[in-house]
Amino acid sequence: MLQFRTSYVISFLLSLDVSAQRWNLFDVQAKRQAQEGGLRLVGSDQPFAGRVELYHDEQWGTICDDNWDLAEAKVVCQQLGFPGAVSAPAGGTYGQGSGPIWLDDVSCKGSESFLSSCHFKGWGVTDCSHKEDAGVVCEQDKTMDGDSTFAMDHSLGLSKELGALFDSQESCDFSILVHDPSEEQSGQQTICAHRLILSLFPRFNITNRSTNLSLEINQVCHPHVSSFFRYLYTRKIDVTITSAQCLHQLAHMFGLQQLLEDVGRVFIQLLPQDSTFRTQVSLYEYGVRTKDLMLQENVLQYLSWNFEFLVITPVWNTVSIHIMEALLSRSDLVVSDEAFVLQALEDWIKDKGDAVSAELRVDLLGHIRFSMIPAEKLYDIQFNSSMYNDDDLFYSKALMKGFQFNSLSFSKIRKHFNNIEDYLPRVYIAEPWSTVINYTSNSMLYNYHNYNSRSFSTPVHNSAIYKQQIMTWNAHVYLHSWECSNSGLICNSFPVVRLYNFNHNNVQDIIRFSNMVILTCINENIVFHVQDFKNDRADIPTNSSMGLPNPCPDNYSITFVVRPEYI
Repeated sequence: MLQFRTSYVISFLLSLDVSAQRWNLFDVQAKRQAQEGGLRLVGSDQPFAGRVELYHDEQWGTICDDNWDLAEAKVVCQQLGFPGAVSAPAGGTYGQGSGPIWLDDVSCKGSESFLSSCHFKGWGVTDCSHKEDAGVVCEQDKTMDGDSTFAMDHSLGLSKELGALFDSQESCDFSILVHDPSEEQSGQQTICAHRLILSLFPRFNITNRSTNLSLEINQVCHPHVSSFFRYLYTRKIDVTITSAQCLHQLAHMFGLQQLLEDVGRVFIQLLPQDSTFRTQVSLYEYGVRTKDLMLQENVLQYLSWNFEFLVITPVWNTVSIHIMEALLSRSDLVVSDEAFVLQALEDWIKDKGDAVSAELRVDLLGHIRFSMIPAEKLYDIQFNSSMYNDDDLFYSKALMKGFQFNSLSFSKIRKHFNNIEDYLPRVYIAEPWSTVINYTSNSMLYNYHNYNSRSFSTPVHNSAIYKQQIMTWNAHVYLHSWECSNSGLICNSFPVVRLYNFNHNNVQDIIRFSNMVILTCINENIVFHVQDFKNDRADIPTNSSMGLPNPCPDNYSITFVVRPEYI
């Protein structure tokens, strides 16, 4: 009987091509269409180096190295999502390209967003040959550090013999050809496997007649493919920062949800390490494409905590509409006040221009919590807003809603409101709602000078109706067991923070306080931890037990935030 050989070609192209939207490592997607002005690095086994190729007029071409220097390399690397450039290798370093030489005599200032924005002779105007194809070596982000290893065990008692079977490469009846389609025959490897094991995973579509599978994948990921297939045998795998994306993509492709989510958690180690926010924004989009909801939530939480820092970076104008909607719907935005959120959104809409329709513009503005804007700033909006005249009907209703909240009792308003979030605060840190205590390696030395205590006053609530009723708060950081004992506390780890008020006010049945503590790196301005108080106290977790790693364990600030809410 004729034996059929069936080959399932899996198009898994981790090409690292980067479009004009500033994709970085996490923007890889299967067979993504290149976009005008997009860049890619070719001819190197490292994602941060290679021959520069540019997509123009539906064709990839190269760059001549005439006048090619560090300024031009910097623009390339930043467009690709790297922090900067290390060097600008001359032609031949990464081999000769083919097709047109699109740019010659490129001259950049170094601040351009895209290479095609720099000055050059003209598209395809050149006297160069491919022997002069320009290359770059980009600065490796700290996020690419692969030293940390995360052991994942989903074995549930599976026999170790299955791992030994995979390692022995014996009795194989199925072969997996791993190759990079852009490298022709170089870099191929064949993995010996067993059809029975693979048939347990529906996405492989294994039948009794299947004998092989062809896996197309960028050569950068080749070292990690074997460990992925070994995981199918043992349900155990060691993941590093550098292997995480390859394994995450493979888990997504073949429907391994538990591995997908656990590897996705590794990505949160990257979040505090990129102050440009390119990694974080791209990582969220990547989470959307791979349908990793937990990864999406982790990234959104981090962007919410660092909203003010995100807004002042160049990546803010590249934030997509669905990221903007997701951020505006959250109550954990750490911002000075709600007026800041409105201004940031108006600037973003203005920059997007016609890409944001009138209907979508009103929908986005509808996420602004006008009731949380102080009355005096509400009044200024009609004079200072760049969009008030374009959407005066919406603004008039929104301002009226805000003024009503500031002047009427909440029991009156509550009968008619539809969306309770409009009346809930975010994490507002402007005066008088917060105070800051710096925690450094020298804090212990100065503790006897009351270095770790602050008193401050706030209104009972941020609405104008309670503006004259003042509460006094005491914020304290405990660094020693004897301090806790003197305050009637039992502390098992340090620091411990406490926020309590001195007043016995008469509004406890109307207003509750959902106070928060924020940890921020003093030098980098990175918020890496936010938590609420339980009975006026918060035990700051250790670096190993925090959801995010602490990038500045000896030099961070502790912000105490008062958050009054109507009950």
